[in-house]
Amino acid sequence: MLPKGAFPKGTFAEMRMKTVFGGISAHIEFLHTGADGVPLAQAFRFLAMDDDSRKRFDAAAKIMQKEGFSDTEGGSSLTGFAGLSKLRASLGRLAMKASASKKP
Repeated sequence: MLPKGAFPKGTFAEMRMKTVFGGISAHIEFLHTGADGVPLAQAFRFLAMDDDSRKRFDAAAKIMQKEGFSDTEGGSSLTGFAGLSKLRASLGRLAMKASASKKP
């Protein structure tokens, strides 16, 4: 049964996600909530990932870094939530451009 809010800190889970390079499966540990000022945002860390998933994740992360979705100087890491802030801001700008282009 899933909790109605955040997972308790220290909860272990398996995460599955899709990328343009294929599926990724990883074991994670949930950390603190309230990340990046978003009450329901919950940090997590990767604990283990099989070789195929690691290769796919690394390939996807490199593309994201190239596009500027990194939280460190020089774009070398996607850890933490600053990268998510950049992603959210970029999506917001894109949405504003899209809605502006639809106006007559």
